[in-house]
Amino acid sequence: MKEYRRTVKELRPGIFQLAGWMPDCHSYVIRGKEKNLLIDTGLPQAGEAIRTSLGEIGLALEDIDLVVLSHEHLDHIGSAPLFFATAMIATHRLAAMKIRLQDEFAMMNQLFGLSADGFRVDICLEGGSVIQAGNYNLTVIHTPGHSSGSICLYEADQRLVFTGDTVLTEGNIGGVFGSGSISDYIESIERLKMLQVDAYYPGHGPASKDPPREFQAAIDRATTILADSKALFNVVREKNRFEHIREYMKHLND
Repeated sequence: MKEYRRTVKELRPGIFQLAGWMPDCHSYVIRGKEKNLLIDTGLPQAGEAIRTSLGEIGLALEDIDLVVLSHEHLDHIGSAPLFFATAMIATHRLAAMKIRLQDEFAMMNQLFGLSADGFRVDICLEGGSVIQAGNYNLTVIHTPGHSSGSICLYEADQRLVFTGDTVLTEGNIGGVFGSGSISDYIESIERLKMLQVDAYYPGHGPASKDPPREFQAAIDRATTILADSKALFNVVREKNRFEHIREYMKHLND
């Protein structure tokens, strides 16, 4: 069985990465003066590793006040039930609806061969919502594309953003799944590029090194995917346009 271990790294004072190993995602802890936040929880099997990692920074599961889910995919929400007894669970309202309805297509649980049952959401977030931890304030940015309910969390004073699967290292993008849209993806990353950002922390892989360049690389990749999709649709349209001629010619010698 795969070991769902976590490596703890302090990124900024009171901000920690609990690094997951593929296919698991990273979790991030913000140890606040007023409340403690956890961003994303990884797969269901990651629960004990998260418990151990929290212990390394002097926290227990019950010390987490708010769990924020960057989107509804199972590798980001799987261990959320560990926190149901003592923490509130928050995500964008579109992701919340899929989680509440146990939308297996959108949650992608079948990809991991796991159930989508037993999840809940307490707080529905919107773009512009602010989550206050005391020493850090996170602004919710709705970034549809990877999924319709994807969000990023921006800390303006620290000039950092937690990007979930919206933008990964070196401007890679997390792919368009279920309710996602490549055109929404491009618009979302263009808005991220407008922010004052010194670092972004993704759901998988290393942290960014040069956010402006990497955001532009993500836009370029998404634009290429859009162009390739258009080319494919053009081929299909051309095939359909001449289908009646082929059918006519088939019967010329009848």
